[in-house]
Amino acid sequence: MGSSAETAVSAPRTALDTVCPAIALLDSRGTVVGWSQTAQRLVGYSAAEVVGRSAGVLLAAADDRAKASRTARGETRRCAWSDLARLRHRDGRGIDVRLCVSSLSGQDGGDWWLVCATDRTLLPTWPTEATVAEPLLATLPLRSCPPIGVVVRDTRLRCIQVNDTQGSKDGIPLRRRLGRRLTEAAPGREAETLEAVMHQVLESGDPAINVDYQAFLPVKERGGRTLTASYFRLDDARGRVLGVCVVSVDVTDGLRARERLAVLGEASRRIGTTLDVMRTAQELAALAVPFLADYATVDLAGSVPLGEEPLAHLGPRDGRVPAFRRAGLASVHPGTPESLFARGEPVFVPPTSPFTGVLRSGRSHFEPVLDTSPGSRLDQLDPARAQKVREHAMHSLMVVPIHARGAVLGVAVFVRTEDPRPFEEDDLLLAEELVSWAALALDNARQYARERAAALALQRLLHPHHPTGGCAADVAWRYLPADSHHGIGGDWFDVIPLSGARVALVVGDVVGHGIHAAAKMGRLRTALHTLADTDMPPDEVLSRLDEQVIRFTEAEDPRSPGITMMAATCLYAVYDPVTRVCTMARAGHPPPAVIDPRGHVTFPDLPAGAPLGLGLAPFESVAVELAEGSVLAFYTDGLVEGRHQDISTGMNRLGRALARPGLTLDGLCSTTVDRLRVEPPGDDVTLLLARTRSLSADQVASWRFPSDPAAVGSARTLAARQLIQWGLDHLAESTELIVSELFTNAIIHGNGHGNGNGECHSECGSDRTVGLRLIRHTMLTCEVSDAGHSHPLVRHPRSTDEHGRGLFLVTQLSRRWGTRHIPDGKIIWADQRLPARA
Repeated sequence: MGSSAETAVSAPRTALDTVCPAIALLDSRGTVVGWSQTAQRLVGYSAAEVVGRSAGVLLAAADDRAKASRTARGETRRCAWSDLARLRHRDGRGIDVRLCVSSLSGQDGGDWWLVCATDRTLLPTWPTEATVAEPLLATLPLRSCPPIGVVVRDTRLRCIQVNDTQGSKDGIPLRRRLGRRLTEAAPGREAETLEAVMHQVLESGDPAINVDYQAFLPVKERGGRTLTASYFRLDDARGRVLGVCVVSVDVTDGLRARERLAVLGEASRRIGTTLDVMRTAQELAALAVPFLADYATVDLAGSVPLGEEPLAHLGPRDGRVPAFRRAGLASVHPGTPESLFARGEPVFVPPTSPFTGVLRSGRSHFEPVLDTSPGSRLDQLDPARAQKVREHAMHSLMVVPIHARGAVLGVAVFVRTEDPRPFEEDDLLLAEELVSWAALALDNARQYARERAAALALQRLLHPHHPTGGCAADVAWRYLPADSHHGIGGDWFDVIPLSGARVALVVGDVVGHGIHAAAKMGRLRTALHTLADTDMPPDEVLSRLDEQVIRFTEAEDPRSPGITMMAATCLYAVYDPVTRVCTMARAGHPPPAVIDPRGHVTFPDLPAGAPLGLGLAPFESVAVELAEGSVLAFYTDGLVEGRHQDISTGMNRLGRALARPGLTLDGLCSTTVDRLRVEPPGDDVTLLLARTRSLSADQVASWRFPSDPAAVGSARTLAARQLIQWGLDHLAESTELIVSELFTNAIIHGNGHGNGNGECHSECGSDRTVGLRLIRHTMLTCEVSDAGHSHPLVRHPRSTDEHGRGLFLVTQLSRRWGTRHIPDGKIIWADQRLPARA
């Protein structure tokens, strides 16, 4: 570690002049507060000339100044923008650069910004000693936030500013980092070595480039993650040292990728570009012609899924059996006239053909000089093929098995016609090498096809089959899996009936793809169902779900293949058709859209929250009153994000697509997905629409009574009278008993601090009333509310006990019962079935 630090500090000055990014530190208003020597080299201005002035004056183009102004005003949030821009040099000329702006968090709570600028002329090629940040920035799409970590430290090396990415990279949480030196936040030799590099940068002013170090993760989580950091000194207007800026990037994957790229040739770039079996086979054939052969075919065995009719279902033809299906075909002659079969067709061969022999033995068939004389063995085995051989002057043949994981997947055939040279042993070795690349890709595609089928089956099983919002809402939904290249994701949605005619609407997205993501989605959906049944408010549900996701991750065996940290986003809402109030909370998920009955679309200002599984921050619920007939739109990021579209643009498009009040709910759902989805979809797409209903006044009856045992009789009488008005006479007796037991329970145990005799101490508060509400919907719901917060429990009294049988009786009389907490107490409810005519 020490050697890498020393090498970085002593790097040649010419290299620093050409590859180091210019670093500047801005305050929340866009004023330059820190300036590096690399920034001075790029634009010619010294710290004395720039610090204290607006950074916008350095931008030559009006559009770039407008972007900077919006960023300074806070119109763009985290990771403001990354784009190409033109800077004004001190001598008046313009410099085309790539700007990358990252927001920072500090102890003072203010927003600071770090700006990296790199001369565009340096971006196409990168010398070995180049800073790791810049090759990464060169590959970023415009207006995306670079995945780099940034830390600003003062002259005593205490952390004063940091961006969100840094903690996810080096494993040091924000609360342990701010205000501390690295050796305090992560004690050890590694931190001491890095601080020595920072001291050298502070003293000399020369940047330190490409300083490698290992992430500060717990021992049980270490996985060899390597970070590379570059260090730059920041000066103020008087030339005084403000501190050091550290820009880090995770190069673990990049190092591994470069190692692989060193050994891959043309085959690795052109074969296996997708997880499509047919396309991979065609890529192999196309690469071989004319590079190796004049005519090439790729025929796959029936065990490889191609999406066609299985070969086992096809009968023999002219004494030949279909052993293969043609997946790849290429020739130097237009139209591939040498081939007897087109792509996708079954290939019929004699039982003793060299092709079936290769398939059985797994060894290549090498025939540098074909015997094409009349009456040869080829004429006897396959006259049709023999005619093609003579017609197109085929004179040299190689048949190479395509095998992976101990199984032969098919054969690749290479033939020379125009090229007079026969194949040699080196050609066979090259062909086998090319086929080996294709075999890996074909096997991956085969395995993926099976995994995709399993993941789709699992998702179909776990997604709700017939979701219904009851009398609270009409619902419609669409789910589209990602394409075969990206893999099935972890999108899920749900519609959960709750007590009191309410309904819970859920949409979420588990990080990852494939069957593991689908399985995690199933666990998360089950956990959410359980939490929803507790009738907690949305923010509490997400908090408990966050804890559960962390437990899931801790319970995983880290040695199991495919196991990663479980993380997910989620949006959870509860709609009450009695009050027409929808209470929502989200955990890192895109906000919902609300379409009023006239078609006006809004996105409620809902606190974002952190994704589930991180345990970072509490969640917050927001209540919104909706007009009857409003539509709630819940969706996943696959609907609004794309490779060439950020989420804000996608949300604007979504709003326009949803503003069509004349459509049915199903029609609106289908047209919205059709208009917004991309082909092929890179991520799962989920859209859940819910058109709200409200209960009419004659479906709800409510009363308030004093918390007095004498009021029980009045409550029973009013409840029975209401049921008679509703034509539910047959439920009057059971409802009276339920009201009596719940009302008595509220008097004895509710309203704060009762003593068990219905008396209340002075600290009980002023609310000494009990509420009763009857709701007639798909069920008959009886609700009794009081100011207490205790949770009632069903007891099993002994024969000599005088009390304790009330809730047991309620259990026998109702379909189900439960408790939910409200801001000023709790509600105990019980549901009874209604006859079909009700």
